Amino acid sequence: MPAPPSVFRLGAIPGATPGKWIDIWNERMPHTRLDLVPVAVADQRRALLDGEADAAIVRLPIDRDGLHVVPLYDEVPVVVCSRESHLTAADELELGDLAGEVLIVPADAVLDVDVPGAVAPVFPAPADTADAIATVAAGVGVVIVPMSLARAHHRRDVDHRPLRDGPSSSVALAWVAERTTPAVEVFVGIVRGRTANSSRG
Repeated sequence: MPAPPSVFRLGAIPGATPGKWIDIWNERMPHTRLDLVPVAVADQRRALLDGEADAAIVRLPIDRDGLHVVPLYDEVPVVVCSRESHLTAADELELGDLAGEVLIVPADAVLDVDVPGAVAPVFPAPADTADAIATVAAGVGVVIVPMSLARAHHRRDVDHRPLRDGPSSSVALAWVAERTTPAVEVFVGIVRGRTANSSRG
């Protein structure tokens, strides 16, 4: 019997867009299938330690004990609001523009933003970002998320604007240090932009 095909499992947090890296992987590693494994930010370290993913695109901060972590990029924070909101009149916003707005913070929030003068909702926190944005679409409040999450949960009835003085969110590639396999090394090379012929260094 032929040997089962080898598989490389790449974890990915919501909003991650590893498509270009996967395309390169498929060109360079035709005999190793890449499976994309959705991973919640709250679960990202456990998924690596438990072996659910060989490597993962994670959102910082993460407990680095026992992990190798390669920073990839920083994401701009944006304010998601109803398309009818007066906030859409500006090309970008500052924290001061949000005074008096109802600030919705979902249970899975990845940004900790202190907005002076914002109003706390009178309802429980939505379970996740998708629910928070659905609430915003109904004309209630605003939510602050990294740009990729605003794009991932895009709806016709909401819009978003960059938050100039808000906190950025860093995205990284992480894996368990003692499980640095040849496949992991190949993927690290791809995200660092190494060509197929370049040596590791």
